[in-house]
Amino acid sequence: MQIRYLTKEASNKIREEEFLALTPAERLVAFLELSRRINRLFPSKETFEERTKGNFIVEKKKEG
Repeated sequence: MQIRYLTKEASNKIREEEFLALTPAERLVAFLELSRRINRLFPSKETFEERTKGNFIVEKKKEG
C-alpha cells in the first residue's frame, strides 16, 4: 500500500486513470469485490427475502 499526499482533485484523477486502465472484465471484478467489502463492513439487518419483497424480478424461462 502506498500513501500519497495529494489534493482531492489530483487523487480522484489518478483513481479514475487507474480504473480506466483496467479491462472491462477487471472493472467488473473490481466492482464486485468492492461490493463484497462494503457488505462485510455494513451488513444488512434484513434477510434477502425482506429486502427483495415486492421487487419486480425477471427470471429466465426453464426449458423442459
